[in-house]
Amino acid sequence: MRLLLVEDDDHVAAALSAVLARHGFAVTHARSGEEALQALLPGDGAPFGVVLLDLGLPDQDGFEVCGRIRRSTGTPVIMVTARADTRSKIHGLNLGADDYVVKPYDTGELLARIHAVARRTPATEGRARPSAGSPESELRLGSLTIELSTRRVSVDGLVVPLTRKEFDLLALLARRPGVVFRREQIISEVWRTSWEGTGRTLEVHIASLRAKLRMPALIETVRGVGYKIVVPAV
Repeated sequence: MRLLLVEDDDHVAAALSAVLARHGFAVTHARSGEEALQALLPGDGAPFGVVLLDLGLPDQDGFEVCGRIRRSTGTPVIMVTARADTRSKIHGLNLGADDYVVKPYDTGELLARIHAVARRTPATEGRARPSAGSPESELRLGSLTIELSTRRVSVDGLVVPLTRKEFDLLALLARRPGVVFRREQIISEVWRTSWEGTGRTLEVHIASLRAKLRMPALIETVRGVGYKIVVPAV
């Protein structure tokens, strides 16, 4: 499995990379947030299976990097940081991190967590099928097409007008079909606020999307957790 290690401390990165290599991981080391984002751009090689993300980066906060990663890819993210306070953990998970590990950590536990998030998002799932020749600008889910660059949505070739928040919500879910997004995570990503008092707004937007797309089964409610996109049968 390819693994992206985002860590500005070369000594820490070297020691961890050696351990990961002994356990079969092909490690790419990024020393900054921008370097990490560049490494995640589509290329000829196999995609990364997991990102290990430190929060104390020299160019930008790791929370910001996580948000940018989650808006562009479904690659699992594990935050690995010395920030042990509950507020930071909640914020990281709400931004879309798949796990949060506090330094110092047990190496065996970190390896187990890496394998756990990789199992939850196997290579054949967690991503919508990109259109040919434009891997990051268009998503296709059965008869539904989402053009990310133009913010245009169509079903069977017919354009469906959406509000800004409706589009943001649909695009967030569609980037990782089959993956359950917690309500708190959706609110944090789309509305940039906390869950409190915004739950009804989310429900209204979900209902509106189902009605406008005329695909009521596309967005599935996972009781007590959140929502996920169900890939239509071809």
